[in-house]
Amino acid sequence: MISTLVNSFRRIPVAPQKLLTAGALILLAGCSANPIYTTTGVVLSNYSEGEATPYVLQMSDPRMACALGEGIDPLLYSFSRVTDAPDSTGSLLMLLAGNCAEYKAWEAELAYLRADYQGNVEAAKDAREEAKRLNALTAKRRYASFQRAMAAYEFDPSAEPVECPFLFSEQDELTFLLGLLTGMQAIVNDANSGAMAGVPKNIAPQAERAATCLDNEKWGGMPNAIRALVWLLLPDTRPALSPDPWQVLEHSTELGVEKGMRVPHALQAVAAETFGRPDKLEEAIASFVEANATIDVWDEYRLVDEVAAGVIRFSSDKHWSANYGYRTPQTYFGKMSPERETENVETMSLDGLL
Repeated sequence: MISTLVNSFRRIPVAPQKLLTAGALILLAGCSANPIYTTTGVVLSNYSEGEATPYVLQMSDPRMACALGEGIDPLLYSFSRVTDAPDSTGSLLMLLAGNCAEYKAWEAELAYLRADYQGNVEAAKDAREEAKRLNALTAKRRYASFQRAMAAYEFDPSAEPVECPFLFSEQDELTFLLGLLTGMQAIVNDANSGAMAGVPKNIAPQAERAATCLDNEKWGGMPNAIRALVWLLLPDTRPALSPDPWQVLEHSTELGVEKGMRVPHALQAVAAETFGRPDKLEEAIASFVEANATIDVWDEYRLVDEVAAGVIRFSSDKHWSANYGYRTPQTYFGKMSPERETENVETMSLDGLL
């Protein structure tokens, strides 16, 4: 039987033989390579979910974490071509990549404020345009992170009534919560870009409803802080008899300190800037800095508190750059001016020296 097949193959002209050989190799390569790719994708996805993600969430260097997001996301997500998309890990990676873009946008905005303070019109215009473009990039990445987080848990944020997703672990809860938060940030970034990214505004009320699926006490006031921010942006979404949004934000900051994640402080600062409340901005910055002396940061999620710290620092730097032409000096972090406080300062009596 085999000799017959061999003899038959030999009788085929040389050119067709080569074509048949090439075709056989391609088929064999396809059969052997695709399962390897699929297996590799599954292994990498499981490793990222079970090991890499917890490790990154414990990091205290947000800049290094964001670099990891930019570098790893294209590799990990490329396996969605051969296996299921790793949406939960992908959501966090794109969140980190969005942070990288935002850090650059921050630098551009601070450059704009310093140039404006110095009266350098051309430099101010250039920096302002750069900040807009970088905010647009940040918004696109954050909207993608929001979409991945919703897809990871098969959650339809537009469904009425809301059907809360099944969140198997604490890490799932945080991933879903950060997805909602990132969606809100995408709206703010898009507004700062002049709507260059085209992020749909309807994700704000969707995030507000979805936040009710999470335990507010457990997560340090983050769910209610998200809801309060939406109530300020869209007053019609605020339920009847609900507390004042600013009171909710203030209470959320207290819970954040208790739990060791001060994200509500960052949301309070963003809300204060957005709605022109310098008193609330000063309160958020001062409260955050004051908590440094007493807070016990939630170690498993240290990165979350560090990212919030970056937002507060940037809010302070914006105020100082706009009013004094330079970033916040470390000795004045938590204060809004370089003037020394004179209250409660002991003074020496000179009566006995006269």
